[in-house]
Amino acid sequence: MFEKNRVKKILGTEFPIIQGGMAWVADADLAAAVSNAGGLGVIAAGSMPPELLDKEIKKIKEKTNKPFGVNIMLMSSTAEDAIEVVAENKVPVVTTGAGSPGKVIDRLKPLGIKVIPVIASSAHARRVEKQGADAVIAEGMEAGGHIGDITTMVLIPVIADSVKIPVIAAGGIADSRGLVAAFALGAEGVQVGTRFAVCAESNAHNKYKMEILGAKDRDTVVTGRPTGHPVRCIRNKLTKRFEEMERVNVSAEELEKLGAGKLRAAVVDGDTEWGSVMAGQSAALIKEVKTAREIIKEMLDGAEGVLGQIKKNLFE
Repeated sequence: MFEKNRVKKILGTEFPIIQGGMAWVADADLAAAVSNAGGLGVIAAGSMPPELLDKEIKKIKEKTNKPFGVNIMLMSSTAEDAIEVVAENKVPVVTTGAGSPGKVIDRLKPLGIKVIPVIASSAHARRVEKQGADAVIAEGMEAGGHIGDITTMVLIPVIADSVKIPVIAAGGIADSRGLVAAFALGAEGVQVGTRFAVCAESNAHNKYKMEILGAKDRDTVVTGRPTGHPVRCIRNKLTKRFEEMERVNVSAEELEKLGAGKLRAAVVDGDTEWGSVMAGQSAALIKEVKTAREIIKEMLDGAEGVLGQIKKNLFE
């Protein structure tokens, strides 16, 4: 399976499936489970101090001998430190978000580390291709956390037509139907976030997981647009407060102050009322906790049935 797939070859994995780099969720335990299941597990550097990131990388090396990655959020104050920790540990793959990856590519590619930026527009995709990115993760606005403003359905084919490097689809993908759809749109791999956030190996607080498991199709909302960094999460008291403040045009600084520390409050402390329960619209498709291996197996095993149904609907 996937013998000629370019994403699989770049990652060195069994399958072209990447686990999203979700801050406070994507730790060594979750990443190792995904890597051991044949995908690419990713540790989210987020705002980790360098010594903690180093510890997580050493931990995953003890738990798996398979390829893994680290996600570096370039707007974080610890991004420079994260780049150096990744270089010192010779992490196989790095994904980047929230900024230009030029300095990451220049520092890490000469070491043989694959660099794959998360992008949300064709212009951004072309720019990082010129900078030397190995592939791009095109993330539609259905995704959880920080998002762009183009849907996955439109973004993937636009990006696939814009660049020669492989495109990995993200945003709204949680099962075999999403996997097949992504490939039909021109992707050569997928990144899955919310589905893995609630898997058995995820250390996220149970209350956070339960919010995702109970979510319906209209239960996520986008807040923080005036800051320039909109975020999708599940509706609660915090999102209502954001909406109230945005209606009266408070400053971006005040909105950022309101959001500070709220993701940790939800994921680690289980505060699902005033914490930021970041999750994608695919939460509506997730109804039970499964292991990372079961999730990947179901996505792949179900793909054949989905393709069969497509053939039947189109040609019979």
